[in-house]
Amino acid sequence: MASTVHSGTKDVGSKGLKGSALGLVSSVVVGVASTAPAYSLAASLGFIVVGGTIFAGVKAPGIVLLAFIPMYLIAVAYQELNKAEPDCGTTFTWASRAFGPVTGWMGGWGIVIADIVVMANLAQIAGAYSFIFVGGFGLPEVAALAGNVVATTIAGLAWIAIMTWICYRGIELTAHVQYVLLSFEIAILIFFAGFALVKVYSGTAEPYSLIPQLDWFNPFTLDFGETIAPAMLTAIFIYWGWDTAVSVNEETKNPDKTPGRAAIISTVLLLATYAIVTVAAVAFAGVGESGIGLANPENSADVFSAIGPTLFGEGPVGSILMTLLGFSILTSASASTQTTILPTARTTLSMAVYKAIPDKFARIHPKFLTPTWSTIGMGLASAFFYLVFTLISPALLLALIGSIGLMIAFYYGLTGLACAWFYRKTLTSSFRNLVMRGLFPLAGSLMLAAVFVYGLANFAQPDWLQDAEGNNVTIFGIGAEAVVGVGGLLIGAVLMGIWWIRNPEFFRGHTLPRSVDENEARRQ
Repeated sequence: MASTVHSGTKDVGSKGLKGSALGLVSSVVVGVASTAPAYSLAASLGFIVVGGTIFAGVKAPGIVLLAFIPMYLIAVAYQELNKAEPDCGTTFTWASRAFGPVTGWMGGWGIVIADIVVMANLAQIAGAYSFIFVGGFGLPEVAALAGNVVATTIAGLAWIAIMTWICYRGIELTAHVQYVLLSFEIAILIFFAGFALVKVYSGTAEPYSLIPQLDWFNPFTLDFGETIAPAMLTAIFIYWGWDTAVSVNEETKNPDKTPGRAAIISTVLLLATYAIVTVAAVAFAGVGESGIGLANPENSADVFSAIGPTLFGEGPVGSILMTLLGFSILTSASASTQTTILPTARTTLSMAVYKAIPDKFARIHPKFLTPTWSTIGMGLASAFFYLVFTLISPALLLALIGSIGLMIAFYYGLTGLACAWFYRKTLTSSFRNLVMRGLFPLAGSLMLAAVFVYGLANFAQPDWLQDAEGNNVTIFGIGAEAVVGVGGLLIGAVLMGIWWIRNPEFFRGHTLPRSVDENEARRQ
């Protein structure tokens, strides 16, 4: 168990959150829902198929499988570190313990900026699909608003406001909403995959459809730098979010055990879901660069909407199934909008408690027992960035997936290193500790570091991302994905410097010293 830390007159052992509010099942639901499976696949599968400068094609399932490996290894690191200190600050707290305040602060910022940036993409999808869903009930003029930037922006801002309010009202309400949204989402995805595979194997699919092959799961015939690395950054994005299950550790039953188990279970469930759906999509649609082919650039923003009409056919039944498929993406994006707020609010809560950011972010609602300033601040920051990205260029929203992949690789990789370093003196005490606290976390970090470097090199190319008119999406002549990814992290370095000057207590190691809890954790 982690010992209680005293910072001045404030007891940091308990931050005021509602303890024992979530069980294992609820934690898994929150972890899986945070990844937005339907939305993530719809928005990312096309990019995974394209891969990089060299076509990934039918090897997309192999990329999805390969991306699972570092995700699982880092989930193990989260589990092991959470045993030592179940703090809702997660990477921020653990990296501070292992490497000191500067590294810890940047780790916390990695979580915050990744969550804020992805909210822009989620809000845009939720806004657009709100009109598509309503328009599916015989209101084509409403459906047409999905292509109206002003209308979708207003709707997206409304979704951010609604989900911020739900998170503000309490963790239990959040979990109950997630049960409903996630159940519907997964049911539709499995139905989609099953429907497509039945058509393929029964011979009633399209002429360009493909029979799944075991070789699809072998990505090692592809070039690492030009194909695997950039494709994996996108694939990592679809897994990202399971760590929310750990960020609510202080509100979970058995906080030192349940969150870590939930993280592991979430990653495995995601692998199963993604593998089935990816194989089904590749098999039915093929990897052509025209029509419903997954390599068609026009399908990149939403492969399900491209595949759906051909898969389900025309007529009333096909229309209903398409409406349900669209609704699953809407529920996916809206659910993830909600669960994305959770880890950020709790990260900033922990940072404020330890004096790493202003104290007001540590305030807890007396009735709902949720972070107040941290939750509302997350909503406002998300709305601001959403507006900024939209004003610069709606096409920039497409660049966010790769950018977020860089941010994820940064703070997930840092967590793995923190685990190996934190437990370094007891790794040889048992074979289990050597593997679970040393080799696995370190291997996951090294994999993510390689993906980060090679992926960044590709994203920085001016012609890496293009809009619908074929224009390069760049910032200062550099690929937008690279600029947003690295620039977002550098903004944190500037903010950290400003706060260090204003209030150096945290950076001097007074509020979160590296020595506290370290020896006790190593005895476990």
